[in-house]
Amino acid sequence: MKDNYYLKIGKASDLKDKKERRMYRFFEMLPGLMSLFVLFLAFFMSIKLPVWVAFFIIIYDVYWLFRTVYFYFHLKYGYDQMRKNEKENWLEKLESLKVKNGLNIKSWKEVYHLIIFPTYKEPVEIIRETFNYLIKTDYPKDKMIVVLACEEADKENAQKIANIIKEEYGNKFFKFLITFHPENLEGEIRGHGSNDAWAGKRGKELIDELNIPYENIIVSSFDVDSWVYPKYFSCLTYYYLTAPKPLRTSYQPIPLYLNNIWDVPSISRVFSFSSTFWHTMNQERPKSLVTFSSHSMSFSALNEVGFKQTNVVSDDSRIFWQCFFYYNGDYRVEPLYYPISMDANCDKKLTTTLKNIYKQQKRWAYGVGEIPYFLFASIKNKQIDLKKKISMGFELIEGHISWATSSILIFLLGWLPLYVGGSDFSQTLLSYNLPKVTSKILTITMLGLIVSIYMSALLLPQRQGKKKSIFMILEWLLIPFIMIFFSSLPALDAQMHWLRGKYMGFWVTPKVRK
Repeated sequence: MKDNYYLKIGKASDLKDKKERRMYRFFEMLPGLMSLFVLFLAFFMSIKLPVWVAFFIIIYDVYWLFRTVYFYFHLKYGYDQMRKNEKENWLEKLESLKVKNGLNIKSWKEVYHLIIFPTYKEPVEIIRETFNYLIKTDYPKDKMIVVLACEEADKENAQKIANIIKEEYGNKFFKFLITFHPENLEGEIRGHGSNDAWAGKRGKELIDELNIPYENIIVSSFDVDSWVYPKYFSCLTYYYLTAPKPLRTSYQPIPLYLNNIWDVPSISRVFSFSSTFWHTMNQERPKSLVTFSSHSMSFSALNEVGFKQTNVVSDDSRIFWQCFFYYNGDYRVEPLYYPISMDANCDKKLTTTLKNIYKQQKRWAYGVGEIPYFLFASIKNKQIDLKKKISMGFELIEGHISWATSSILIFLLGWLPLYVGGSDFSQTLLSYNLPKVTSKILTITMLGLIVSIYMSALLLPQRQGKKKSIFMILEWLLIPFIMIFFSSLPALDAQMHWLRGKYMGFWVTPKVRK
């Protein structure tokens, strides 16, 4: 592991070599500098070269028009595949399956599932509901090892909840473990990743005692509010046993945020659907797909890379990049096209909910820290094909820069040349037509909302009255506001943290049910 020391880097200060530390620190600053440069350039050029900016704005709006069309087709395909996989009889397919992908497994019945639920101060009602869904899945429970991963920092309360869950569900699985992640371990930050890693290592001790081959185990890391749909594990097992390289593959379900969808404020509801649509669409881009939130992978790979990093906030994406560089680029994410449902952001007060949405988005956007990790690891690892590095690096960087800037460019800066372009520009025909042209293009682009409304209606649980349904349609008009204030701004905020070297800790999204 000495040669691969870079795989465990969390931030620049983790590096001992001054030259390497400076290089990594520059990479940490780079995304924020790039986003600020894009926004500054748009403002500056609007003053100095308003005509150029006006043409750029029109081209940029047309580009997003085509991206909207692209988004629709991929979203529709992802949705159709998800519904198809929900109807599929995966156990029947497993029964007739002959494993031919190099695994030393003769039958699907030899496959175990290690399921980890990290928890911190969540109410027992939420955890109980999660386990109610888990026991309803169709995969044999005698092949499930379930870990409720608690934090030592909340031991008294967590112990009470853990005892309740163990009493009610512990005997329903092959093995049920309760773990307590210790506080203040050297080199760790408190959070989902460090708790998950501790639980995984305790699971390894049990697996070694039972003498189960690592390749026979699929490990799933779920948020504790995750409702696992009935056929998830049978579907996952089939994908695992048919993957070309199952030990070098992660398996990504589609995250839905529907558990409490009827109880959350409008902004939270629209935002939750937007996140769902984005991840559904991304299932159609497997070459650039990275693990997010709840996902699964082979226990063999997890063990070989030394489990999840304990010094990062974005552990769900980092574990992919760890594996990617550990296996010299020979690692990928397989889209499952199968849903798993979690809570939409909600609190007792609207103002608190809005703050929590912002904080959650900021935490997700803090995953921009994968850029310095990727760039540094790409320099250190000489065995990965350069074209692959460039392709994946571009997707990673472009995604985060667009996240921070595109909504601002589309909805705000389109009008900037009119106000700062000077009197000469204001008297031109282009100045007169710019608002009309951009408005028409954006109007056509916003027709994509119809698609979003339609898709959200298909995903919704049973409706609760016509009035509420109509109101939910009107909620999509909030999209411009949401994209600027609850997408671009938190992304910029997260990038500024890296730029200034003000590193964030892990923030746990409160789980509140009404």
